[in-house]
Amino acid sequence: MTQSNNTGILEKFVNTVMGVKTENQQQPPDTSIATTQALDIRAVLVYKLGTFLQIAAMTLALLGMEKLVMLIDKNTHLPSWFSTLLAVLFFALLSIRSRIFSPLDNTRSRKTYDQVIRPRWAPPPLVFPIVWMIIAVLRVISSVLIWQQMNHQFLALPLILFVVHLALGDTWNTIFTVERRLGAAVPVVILGPWLSAVVVTAIYWQTNPVAGMILSVSCIWLTVAAVLVFRIWQLNGSEPLYPLKLTPVEK
Repeated sequence: MTQSNNTGILEKFVNTVMGVKTENQQQPPDTSIATTQALDIRAVLVYKLGTFLQIAAMTLALLGMEKLVMLIDKNTHLPSWFSTLLAVLFFALLSIRSRIFSPLDNTRSRKTYDQVIRPRWAPPPLVFPIVWMIIAVLRVISSVLIWQQMNHQFLALPLILFVVHLALGDTWNTIFTVERRLGAAVPVVILGPWLSAVVVTAIYWQTNPVAGMILSVSCIWLTVAAVLVFRIWQLNGSEPLYPLKLTPVEK
């Protein structure tokens, strides 16, 4: 009983930190299904526009932080560690809640993962927010190291690529978790979160080897996630690898 209670407390804590909605908090079930093999061009445009706007918003946030830290560093009345604390908090916000910058619905939930057919080796649902919380910490540490290496510049290529990576991950979450487009999720997870993670890790490594080494853990996890998404797609009908037009279901 005690072990069960501890597990429940851990799950509640992790879900709260990572913003994962449990079954009792779910939104009303989706009432749309794919009835044709037609490409949903509108959805493609929405994904692209939403991703672009999120990248733009986070880039502006980087610029704003750079201006703020410049003022702080020039203020001799503030301790030298104050700007570092702000950088840590800022990168923590990006790593855990980057979706607040997105115009798309990036709701974190277990609904899709709980309902689809999964391979036997698939991790239990609780593993995902725990691993992402660990990766968020590693992202903060590595990004702060890069920020320090760049002389407190936020608007630097490695950090801009980092926010691009976060935006691509949020868009994938919309496609897979929110809209349950299992086919479209396969190429997007490979060309989006996985590929961008490899690029960002390489750039981080080139800028600061320790930062790149720390961030490389996310590449390992995203490789596992990409394989899992592919297997889920195979086990659930292998729909076309693009977003299908959805038709509302009559109640």
